[in-house]
Amino acid sequence: MTPADAISNTWVDRAPVETQAYLRLARLDRPIGTWLLFWPCVFGLILGAVADGRAFTSRHDLWLLVLFGLGAIVMRGAGCTFNDIVDRDIDAKVARTRDRPIPSGAVSVKQAWIFLAALCAVGLVILLQLNWLAIELGVASLALVAIYPFMKRVTWWPQAWLGLTFNWGAVMGYAAESGRIDATVIVLYAGCFFWTLGYDTIYALQDIDDDALAGVKSTARLFGREAKRFIVMFYAASFALLATAGLAAHLGPLFLILLLPAGAHLVWQARELDIASAASALRLFRANRNAGALAAAAFFVAGWLQ
Repeated sequence: MTPADAISNTWVDRAPVETQAYLRLARLDRPIGTWLLFWPCVFGLILGAVADGRAFTSRHDLWLLVLFGLGAIVMRGAGCTFNDIVDRDIDAKVARTRDRPIPSGAVSVKQAWIFLAALCAVGLVILLQLNWLAIELGVASLALVAIYPFMKRVTWWPQAWLGLTFNWGAVMGYAAESGRIDATVIVLYAGCFFWTLGYDTIYALQDIDDDALAGVKSTARLFGREAKRFIVMFYAASFALLATAGLAAHLGPLFLILLLPAGAHLVWQARELDIASAASALRLFRANRNAGALAAAAFFVAGWLQ
């Protein structure tokens, strides 16, 4: 059965029946999460190359892009698998998630743990292709990933923890290219953090009623009718910080112009959002794939022209 928030009639639905549950457990039927994990990596890679005094155009850059792309697929799958193991009882109480592989019984908890171990092994192979600083950062990220599923039980701000977790790739990408961490990448990380805080609040609007019944906390529940106002503030902070990171990397005023389409896309999301409509929330959450692409294009073109 295709989950309510998945894309129907994809290659996952045509895959061998015995593999479909695992592909859904890794969220390969919902690629938006992989895109949202990947784009901050791209931002970090490009700015890291600029910090190293060159444009993001070499074969080495392309190789890193491929590694981070594969890493985004694999580690997003691992994170979702771990999240589903921890949240299996909660997922069974929420309409949007009760058909996921574990609560539906398509995959047992033991099978999920084995699948998680396999994904982590592949992720480790990918990680070991990077420099030592990036490897150390990748290992450090496991603490963020491990704690995230529990945050919705203890704080109204699990979206903030997701922001810390989901954008770690920006720091890793920068380190993989430049071999260091500095103020520029910290500002970039902060900009990505507020982007996630905005789009994941939109995502959480889908589950407000079920989350209340299940006792799950979220910024969507915390903000209630004021959710749109907070999303606007988060998006504004994200745009300002991403712009500041570009300027700190000496991309110049042209970068601000190139970043405007991404900013306009965020404004469009805020204007279009109907906080009472789950369909609107899902559509605009998914639209952030394009927002990330526009921002990545701005970083790339500005770096190349520099």
